Amino acid sequence: MSVLIGTEGLYLAHGSQTVLRDVNLSLARGEIVTIVGPNGSGKSSLLRALIGALAPARGRITRAPGLRIGYVPQKLAIDATLPLTVARFLGLPRRISATRAGEVLTGAGVSGLADRQMSALSGGQFQRVLLARALLDTPDLLILDEPTQGLDQPGSAAFYQQIETVRQETGCGVLMVSHDLHVVMAASDRVLCVNGHICCEGTPDIVASAPEYRALFGTGTRGALALYRHEHSHSHGPEGDHAHDHDHHHETTGA
Repeated sequence: MSVLIGTEGLYLAHGSQTVLRDVNLSLARGEIVTIVGPNGSGKSSLLRALIGALAPARGRITRAPGLRIGYVPQKLAIDATLPLTVARFLGLPRRISATRAGEVLTGAGVSGLADRQMSALSGGQFQRVLLARALLDTPDLLILDEPTQGLDQPGSAAFYQQIETVRQETGCGVLMVSHDLHVVMAASDRVLCVNGHICCEGTPDIVASAPEYRALFGTGTRGALALYRHEHSHSHGPEGDHAHDHDHHHETTGA
């Protein structure tokens, strides 16, 4: 797999305060990686550094040549009194064709919303329109900062399923920050647990077993994750039949 983006010995600071230290990570094409951690742990700062909005204090960030990044922010405030259709919003600051608007809205799972006013969208629809905007340039890497904040669990699960669909259809890599521990960890290939540094990392099962993760989020999250993964751990055979996999849980001391 080709590496899209990576860091080596990355330190990030706000003024004189170090918020993240010695971060080494890499993300490959087609991989879904999720960053979890408590408030103030440096998650959003890491994303800002990766998209080029925050300069490293030390270390370096490497990007594949010509890397195209699509970014879905944590939230976006739009004046409710401003008359702005979805199609017009997608066409700012540069105009796009109605065909292209329809393509990205379909890719985000909200076809048919082009003529709707932005102020009339539900929370879930609004986030999917932000996703559609991020897909405009056919990104190699999709970066999402807590994209389901404010959505209920079914809405969050549906959004992450859409991200999986985007990954399957485009082959892009996905890096996201999330607080939806149960849902998002089941949707991830790899999880990074961050609290000023990378406390532990690995597959969802391994991270959920790690003492560092349990210390931050409690042991109850382990059982909920196991239940969710068990209910969804099946694959479709060539005839559409369900071949169930057995969950394998690993204990680890973390890193």
